[in-house]
Formats: sequence, C-alpha cells, structure tokens
Amino acid sequence: MLASMPASELALSESDLDAVPIFPLPGVVLFPGATLPLHVFEPRYRAMTRDVLAGRRLMAVALLEPGFEADYGERPPVHGVCGMGRVIREVQYPDGRFDIVLEGIERICIVEELPPDQPYRVVRARRLCDQTSDVAVAAAWQRQLAALLGDLESCLPYLATDLRDLTRFTEDAGAYSDRVAAAIIAEPDEQQRLLQELDPAERLRALVERLHELLDALSAGKGRPASELN
Repeated sequence: MLASMPASELALSESDLDAVPIFPLPGVVLFPGATLPLHVFEPRYRAMTRDVLAGRRLMAVALLEPGFEADYGERPPVHGVCGMGRVIREVQYPDGRFDIVLEGIERICIVEELPPDQPYRVVRARRLCDQTSDVAVAAAWQRQLAALLGDLESCLPYLATDLRDLTRFTEDAGAYSDRVAAAIIAEPDEQQRLLQELDPAERLRALVERLHELLDALSAGKGRPASELN
C-alpha cells in the first residue's frame, strides 16, 4: 500500500520530535533521502507499527551499540544520532507481521528516552542540521565523487546506474553525500560515523576515499590501475 498524505502534512514539525518511536536494530542505519525495507515481526514492534500507521507514520531507526545481545529484550543502549523516517509503503499480514518501507527525512539526536508507557521505546529528540564549513570545498569534493562514480561504470554498471538514478536531481552536497553513502557503504559502524558527521564536505571526502579504495581493489582484480578504468 502506498502512503498518500497531503503536502501540508509531510513537513516535520517540532511536535513530531516530542515523542518519536524508535526501532533499535543491529547493523542498520537510515540516511536522509534513502529508503529502507524492514520486516516487522516482534510483538512490541508490531504494536509500534500499528500506532505509527495510525498517526503521522513517523519513526526513527537507531543503531544498537555493541554488546546489545545480553539485553536485547529490554532497553539496550543505542547510538544517540538516528535517522528519522516516514513509512511510505506497508503490507500487513494476517498474523500481524508487517513489511514496511521507510524513507529517511531527517537526522535527529536523542535527548532523552521517555518512560515505558508502551511496549516499544519512545524518545524525545532534536533535529540535526548540516553545518557546511566551506561551500567551495564541499562542491569540489562533490565533483570528485561524481567523477569517481563515472569511473565505476565500467566495473559495476548496475551499481553505477543505480547511483546515477539516486543522485540525478540532487544538487545539494549534503543530500548527495547521504544518498551515495546509503548505496555504497556496507559497514554499519562507518555508516553511523557518516550519519553523525554534520559537515557534508567531510562526508564527501570520506566517500571519495572509500570509492578510491573500491576502484583500486576492482582494478587490481583486473590487473590494471584504477586510472585506466575509464
């Protein structure tokens, strides 16, 4: 089912941050502008999903900190910076499970966890906005990253096509970096570091470095330098 909401209801308000349901997960980070499919099967998160769908369709995804396994059934620590998302698609099964798709809309920081009045966890949060240290530097890193994505075409054409589609109408350096990060960074800890980084220039620099490593590895497998991948 595809969500349909009036444009006036799509903007995130300050009151939306007063009580944010969180979905604590191992190995999962939600970036603004990215989509994330999730299968919801635990009773507490089925209840959360029902409540979310009955309201503004908003929830956050929080990466569990290491060592969560011993306390997973309770309230193990999560990273304080999370991705806030809106459910844009959902399927409910007869046994109460859900398949949902979240679209990332904001970075948020957990201010406090609210008392456990529901079976799932709810926090009070605040927005985290990008803080560009130098617009020209960010633009230069963005151009470098775009060029490297072009180099990727000859090695991984399907990934390159997906990235081109993801970033086609994205000129803002912060949004551009988030969409690329969601697509090419697989390690949850590195994803979390990029989510916590509020300077788009730094995110872009890290992605350029990672893409250089990927292209070097691919070229080594083919027996030719990355500079010849064009």
